[in-house]
Amino acid sequence: MNLVWDNLPFLLKGAYYTLLVTVISMFFGLIIGLVVAIARLKGNRLIRGIARVYVSIIRGTPLLVQIFIVYYGLVDYGITLGPLTAAYVALSINVGAYLSETFRGAIQSIPKGQTEAAYATGMTGWMTMRRIILPQAARVAIAPMGNTFIGMLKETALVSAITVTELLRSAQLLIAQYYVYMPFFLGIAAMYWIMSTVFSAILNAVEKQLSKVY
Repeated sequence: MNLVWDNLPFLLKGAYYTLLVTVISMFFGLIIGLVVAIARLKGNRLIRGIARVYVSIIRGTPLLVQIFIVYYGLVDYGITLGPLTAAYVALSINVGAYLSETFRGAIQSIPKGQTEAAYATGMTGWMTMRRIILPQAARVAIAPMGNTFIGMLKETALVSAITVTELLRSAQLLIAQYYVYMPFFLGIAAMYWIMSTVFSAILNAVEKQLSKVY
């Protein structure tokens, strides 16, 4: 494992890009997921249909294919994205579809009586959603959101296929230099595990805090 320690700074730089892609993609995925969930619950027939088709297509096709479509396919239409930007776009669109289902289920789990009570006090639909429904839905959704986040952290390895120098790509470059496989694969596996464990602990703490509030 000496090779891993000797090249740890290079691998840590790859881990940084892994975290960067994960956090940024998850941030925009949260926005997309919330918008799509509300569209499916509150939108008219056309909007609900579009939202359902989006979720169906994204969930029914491989993430790697989606990455290739964004990075390579859009070039056919004059849209050229850098590897990192393409990774953000593809992963955000992908995780947004999964999070929309999480949010939709969480929102639907809130008793309808609370909505009716909010309307009775004079709240508008938006005020009810923002002040009553979404805070409670966030508590319900935090656990599955955490699982999605951990999954996204690991799935960032796929963007190595479009030359983003994240953790897996960094290991591949070192393997090409030293012609040794196992130490680097074991090393990055340990790094993925450490990052996943840390984020799980953070999300558990957030979930406990929300449980105290609501």
